Amino acid sequence: MKYKHTKGNEIDGHLDIFISQNNDEVLIHGNPEGLKSLAKLLTEIAELNQEDVEDKFLPIGEREHYHLRPNIELSKSSVEVIVGRLDGKETKQFYNRYIPSDKNKTSK
Repeated sequence: MKYKHTKGNEIDGHLDIFISQNNDEVLIHGNPEGLKSLAKLLTEIAELNQEDVEDKFLPIGEREHYHLRPNIELSKSSVEVIVGRLDGKETKQFYNRYIPSDKNKTSK
């Protein structure tokens, strides 16, 4: 993926992301174009070689991420969402609040 210095307007179609009334679920709904656009963005983030990005755009230890904003990338009824990598550039470290699932604690 070619690194995108200026971020915004990554989502085509319709995408709505919100927290349920019970605050225990995040719901992601979209039309086919919106869901495919989100999938494309997630794939681009996953496939990005962070080490190839100039330090002025992504310093060592930082993580690639995108802000998806209501009324811009998302519907007006959405909440702002940040999607990004867990692993830091060159350090490969995850941030401190991350707790792996039981499944991931034993797998390599």
